[in-house]
Amino acid sequence: MLRARDAMDRAYAQPLDVPALARIAHVSEAHFTRTFRAVFGETPHRYLQRRRVERAMFLLRETDRSVTDICFEVGFGSPGTFSRTFRDIVGRSPRTYRKEAVSAAVPTCFAMAWTRPAERLTAG
Repeated sequence: MLRARDAMDRAYAQPLDVPALARIAHVSEAHFTRTFRAVFGETPHRYLQRRRVERAMFLLRETDRSVTDICFEVGFGSPGTFSRTFRDIVGRSPRTYRKEAVSAAVPTCFAMAWTRPAERLTAG
């Protein structure tokens, strides 16, 4: 299972299907799908979609490339499917995400401190 997941992480933009991934894992297709879901908590297809969306989020934040270009670069076959999947995973459209995302050249430790939820003090 790890070999197949690593292949998805490396080649997320390539057309990967269950038969190819099952061959990488050296198991049958049905066994691969069942076991992958049991081990990683999601189907192989959903895992691959999420990896593609994560990469798209980075490209939307860090580049000025068009949403359509990013869609195809990360491995989606159509802008409609990309937008629908992006919205399902992120909760907003790619264009809205780009508008709201802030790419700040700030050290990670500061960004984490600024975005950490405040603790509530209770009178004891």
